[in-house]
Amino acid sequence: MTAPVKKNDRVTVYIEDLTHDGLGVGKVDGYPLFIHGALPQETAEVHVLKTLKSYGFAKIVELKEPSPDRVEAPCMYFGKCGGCQLQHLSYEGQLHWKENMVRNVMKRIGKIEAPVRPIKGMEHPWNYRNKSQIPFAMGESGPIAGFYKSRTHDIVDMERCLIQMSEADIIMANLKKELEKIGIEPYNETTHQGMLRHVIVRTGRATDEVMVVLVTKKRKFPQKDAAVEVIRKLIPHVTSIVQNVNSEKTNVILGKETMTLWGKETIEDTIGDIRFEISARSFYQVNPVQTEVLYNQALEYAALTGEETVIDAYCGIGTISLFLAKKAKQVMGVEIVEEAIEDAKRNAELNGFANTYFEAGPAEEVIPRWYKEGKRADVLVVDPPRKGCDQALLNTIIEYKPKRVVYVSCNPSTLARDLRVLEDGGYKTMEITPVDMFPQTTHVECCALLIKK
Repeated sequence: MTAPVKKNDRVTVYIEDLTHDGLGVGKVDGYPLFIHGALPQETAEVHVLKTLKSYGFAKIVELKEPSPDRVEAPCMYFGKCGGCQLQHLSYEGQLHWKENMVRNVMKRIGKIEAPVRPIKGMEHPWNYRNKSQIPFAMGESGPIAGFYKSRTHDIVDMERCLIQMSEADIIMANLKKELEKIGIEPYNETTHQGMLRHVIVRTGRATDEVMVVLVTKKRKFPQKDAAVEVIRKLIPHVTSIVQNVNSEKTNVILGKETMTLWGKETIEDTIGDIRFEISARSFYQVNPVQTEVLYNQALEYAALTGEETVIDAYCGIGTISLFLAKKAKQVMGVEIVEEAIEDAKRNAELNGFANTYFEAGPAEEVIPRWYKEGKRADVLVVDPPRKGCDQALLNTIIEYKPKRVVYVSCNPSTLARDLRVLEDGGYKTMEITPVDMFPQTTHVECCALLIKK
């Protein structure tokens, strides 16, 4: 098929939808053009930037009919920084698009006919991120810090971010100004020279405890006392200052070795009435307000009476497990990351739960062994990474047939795919509830309930 447009053409298109990364989709004779900054229901004259065999890219020249949901993005870095994709869409418009997107993905990818309930949004959809991973580098006139441009590793030098908490803003705006004084050179990805790679700021929203993690290229860190002094001056209520060593040539942020430079090894936060200890490497949801909404939805779908045994696959540090343990007879959690399992055990002890059991290992291997040992689940909860459930785990669910499956997902596409597998294996999807964990972005979490036919 020859593209009906070529590079540098100008055409007028109607925007039908958004892609998963927030580009507007307009079509010319059925040929899709992906357009940065365009919104559904808009008509725009666009300049074609690039054409490929089945799609092309364009930019807006003139907005002829704006969307009724278009707003002025409040962040001065919007469009440069790749962190947010939807600040120019009203929050009501974001929720409407996300709910429809989930509904469409379920039908298109999974042929799932289950009802999608109204999305659960935030009352205040700003300053919600309790964890920020801030890259540092050397700019033309000194150290810079901020977030990456979309699809690049070029840092946009920033002073604040409207979706992160204030402590991260303080570090991002001010620490770079102190680096040369204390003799710390930011890391250079190209040459693999320099010391400071990232600074991670974690905040306990409910406790006001703060952890700052300095990710360095080398273990030996002569300026660490000066760095601690600067951070304590910038954030007087800081609770924990930690060094993490990452000497690899890699895009992975954290290395394997972590040392406490000052204060406690962990910080605490609460979700609902459950306390969690969070270490530098712990996985912990970045939006604690909506995490409580999501977990309460999972608890509703689990429909526990106090007599059930629940298995929590991909249990992490036990966040969902402990919510379930309030209502279950017993909760058994499995997770491949050994450090997370140690955190889960500690969190269960911290909250006085005696009805939990956690084990490290691949869920698709551990759960069949539990069944062979007579440990059977009435309810199985899964909360996998973006790639979805391992096929072997789906096979395990189908083989051992727990009565209810609660599937928590951060990726509607892999959720739809996995629901199809489970439906073909004898389950029925009863309903799906989207939860807006990441306002101003295109990401959406879902919670789905399946019942054994």
